[in-house]
Amino acid sequence: MLIRNATLADGRTRDVRVRGQTIDAVGEDLDPADEDTVDAADRLLLPGAIDAHVHFRQPGYGHKETWASGSRSAAAGGVTTVVDQPNTEPPTVDGTAFDQKVELAGESLVDFGINGGVTDDWEPAELLERPLFALGEVFLADSTGDMGIDADLFEDALVAAAQRDVTVTVHAEDASLFNRAARDRDDADAWSAFRTARAEAAAVERACEVATEHDARIHIAHTSTPEGIDTASDAGMTTEVTPHHLLLSRSDLDELGTHGRMNPPLRSEKRRRAVYDRVVDGTVDMIATDHAPHTREEKDASIWDAPSGVPGVETMLPLLLAEARTGDLTYERVRDLVAANPADVFDLPDKGRIEAGNDADLVLVDTDDVREITGEGLHSNCGWTPFEGFEGVFPKWTMVRGTVVYDSAEDTFWDQQGENVRA
Repeated sequence: MLIRNATLADGRTRDVRVRGQTIDAVGEDLDPADEDTVDAADRLLLPGAIDAHVHFRQPGYGHKETWASGSRSAAAGGVTTVVDQPNTEPPTVDGTAFDQKVELAGESLVDFGINGGVTDDWEPAELLERPLFALGEVFLADSTGDMGIDADLFEDALVAAAQRDVTVTVHAEDASLFNRAARDRDDADAWSAFRTARAEAAAVERACEVATEHDARIHIAHTSTPEGIDTASDAGMTTEVTPHHLLLSRSDLDELGTHGRMNPPLRSEKRRRAVYDRVVDGTVDMIATDHAPHTREEKDASIWDAPSGVPGVETMLPLLLAEARTGDLTYERVRDLVAANPADVFDLPDKGRIEAGNDADLVLVDTDDVREITGEGLHSNCGWTPFEGFEGVFPKWTMVRGTVVYDSAEDTFWDQQGENVRA
């Protein structure tokens, strides 16, 4: 296939030739050579997004999401690689559980990595001999799945990971700094008042200290505070920010209700803006969604009983592209946040860039085709989004390793063997 006259994120117009699973050539005026040709004039061609933080819920919670439904949602949002977290049932803390998840992930339409988890029952010897994408997210406070661990076990995990040169992804919150007085409240903002910004900042600081002491590499998941971001950056560690912490704040909780409960929680509008500034200026390494779907029925509970988490894998890139149209982000920065930087941080040399020899993971968009985001228009099993009513720029098509896996024209999906898949 030859993609003609595509605009890349840096503003250059280039032809891109795809042969087999890889990008064969990138340049001006490539010879068509009797091959299928796509006219991409006035379209933006991006490397497929890498979402380094999703919860596709299998095994154990397929009513919330499956590898089939989650990967359709990813493909429809321009995400070509996902990284699944370990808090499933059973949790991915030993070799058997890892192997079980790999088998289930065979349903995925997009490429995937699988992280290993850490609990009192983990089996590091057999888990670390598997092809882990990373270790984590390692929970320093309880979240969905009750996988919070103590300081000694965290240190043991860092030592084991460092010996195998495995990155550790950290969910950094210090439960001893939660505001217990907030438990007397029942409003939607009570969760943010309870899991304080100070609890995240302190946990990031301590995690970085322990990692430095043991020469381990840690990546701080879903940083929601400027203090946490700055601490990790100063320590030479990497960070991710979610779209919800980038674009939503406690000011939105009256409308979101318990559908706005997640860990870490939404922060003040002032902190949200400070996080946004660090995403723009390059302090933050990547955007990842923490895609954590629950059903509407599960979320329709009290603020203390509703599960934490929101969906996001399908709306990440569309939201960022809409921001690039009108806000402080550029298309180049969006490309780096969702593709080039995750590929660098997690050592994926064949992904994240439109270069000859790389995997042909490509996303074609029309930046003038802006549409309103609705839960009904998305493909996750959960059927809702915290970004209801926001604007997004969605892909025209998404390609994984040279195969178009999603075409928006008829909302059609294919697997990587080119077989049609029902939505």
